[in-house]
Amino acid sequence: MTNPLAMPDPVQDPDDELFLPEPPAPPTPPRQRFRSLRLFLHNRKAVFGMVILGIFVLGAVFGPHLTEYGPKDFAGRPNVKPGGDHYLGTDGQGRDVFSQMVWGARETLRNGFLVGFITTVIGAVIGLTAGYFRGLVDELLSLVMNVFLIIPSLPLLVVLAAFLADGFWILPDSMIVVMVLSITGWAWPARVMRSQMLSLREKDFVSAAVVSGESRTRIIFSEIFPNMLNIVVTSFLGSTVYAIGAEAGLEFLGLGNISKTTWGTILYWAQNNSALLLGAWWAFVPAGLAIALVAVALVMMNYAMDEISNPRLIAQREAKTALKNAVVKNGRATPVLSHANAN
Repeated sequence: MTNPLAMPDPVQDPDDELFLPEPPAPPTPPRQRFRSLRLFLHNRKAVFGMVILGIFVLGAVFGPHLTEYGPKDFAGRPNVKPGGDHYLGTDGQGRDVFSQMVWGARETLRNGFLVGFITTVIGAVIGLTAGYFRGLVDELLSLVMNVFLIIPSLPLLVVLAAFLADGFWILPDSMIVVMVLSITGWAWPARVMRSQMLSLREKDFVSAAVVSGESRTRIIFSEIFPNMLNIVVTSFLGSTVYAIGAEAGLEFLGLGNISKTTWGTILYWAQNNSALLLGAWWAFVPAGLAIALVAVALVMMNYAMDEISNPRLIAQREAKTALKNAVVKNGRATPVLSHANAN
């Protein structure tokens, strides 16, 4: 029996948000933290590059402990052909070329990776700042970037290396080349990261961070920067290739620290000792080949990173996979992929 004193149920207006049922929580997306790393490790170009680079890194770390001679020790007669006690022969001054190669790998790879790191950090800070703040800040920083991009790099490298050859302030002589290459190499990474920042700062998650009251520094480095890691890694690899080649070029011209044993100074001493005229190819071919192989390894890793992060290349790869695995229906002028969306 119905209670006459009971209050009737209120009529729920479907347009009233107070009475709308709470929407179900969206499903938790799968973890994607290591997805890029897995794709990178399964890429053939990346594996090829890492194997080559790993061989040179292991040689630089353990090679000097396995050699009988130091890089500047007199090991035998000048210009001895490879074989016997000298795996790569001796140079025009009787020094063991193999010992020079493994000791030189330490200096060359260290300077190359250090320059790549410094230029990437400087480029990231300047590029992200210019792209996010825009306006007058962007104009001033872009002006500085354009000046460094317009100036020919080789003449600037030569002038700076010659001017700073006697040392600079508290920096040791071995770091002069690193400083010179860092000064001339930061502009291009900064330009690339600025362009990416201009695109990302218009995304919804950045607007949400601004509305929530987060500081600009936190938005730049905590919200936007993690979405640019692929570009940062690519810039680092490209800057390292530039650093290794530029350092070898400066030292070949005699503008580096020739008292240090690097792959560039090996080429310098081979030129001074007329190795090419004497037919002593082993005095310069190993160093030149090592520089080329390390550059190829880094470039292959750079290509692999681009393949797994570039949306256009990803779409092309998925389309090729769909075309390869799809069943094409006959009887049409244009083939229809019945399983194109399976992947």
